Amino acid sequence: MGSCNNPGLGSDVLETLAQRLRHYKPPPRQIPETATESVSHQINSDEKSVSSITDHYQPAKLKRAAVLVCIFQGNNDDLRVILTKRSSTLSSHSGEVALPGGKREETDADDVETALREANEEIGLDPSLVNVVTVLEPIFTKSRMLVVPVVAILSDAKAFSPAPSAAEVEAIFDAPLEMFLKDENRRAEEREWMGGKYLLQYFDYEAENKRYVIWALTAGILIKVASIVYQRPPAFLELRPKFWDMAFSTDIPKQ
Repeated sequence: MGSCNNPGLGSDVLETLAQRLRHYKPPPRQIPETATESVSHQINSDEKSVSSITDHYQPAKLKRAAVLVCIFQGNNDDLRVILTKRSSTLSSHSGEVALPGGKREETDADDVETALREANEEIGLDPSLVNVVTVLEPIFTKSRMLVVPVVAILSDAKAFSPAPSAAEVEAIFDAPLEMFLKDENRRAEEREWMGGKYLLQYFDYEAENKRYVIWALTAGILIKVASIVYQRPPAFLELRPKFWDMAFSTDIPKQ
């Protein structure tokens, strides 16, 4: 894990970052009360396709999760994000690169608490070390999961001693946030779902002589965060899946 040259949120870079993220305003969104009404405004398709999509996104079928996008300042004053490689023994997404996070538990007060709790359990990140600055728009997945990205700043990276959960995490590493806007060490695969085409983004990265592939939802979230932080779009065609960004008329209620 890289160290932080400027501990404390008083650092100009981190303070500017925090202010920028705090002022980010997500567009209005809502989990649909009746999926048919909401999706019909988003999907221009035949009745059969609309029926399939609305059935897929019925609120009762949606599970909720949160991930922590934890940003810190590296040795070269670059902004970096903490990532994990999931254990190969896990039943789902085994061996994949992911952001710390997981499913919402009944005892969690909100999405922020879910993300912080999961990060503490998975990588040993004490919640007191981070400053949560914003919560981004939820993303809907094909597996009927509502994933909420929680963005936080780790002011003093030296205070963080990674402690991976043996049952969940194989490795903890960090990567430069700006790489998710560059058309370098990147490739994309075209996919199709419910008649709509989209691109799955893959980023190849090497840290401490280990190679990682950051892709799919994790890559999409980091492209979004990097675009907000650096205030520019990626230098490549993104073409996100439509089901990730199904926008609705009012704010999603906090739970």
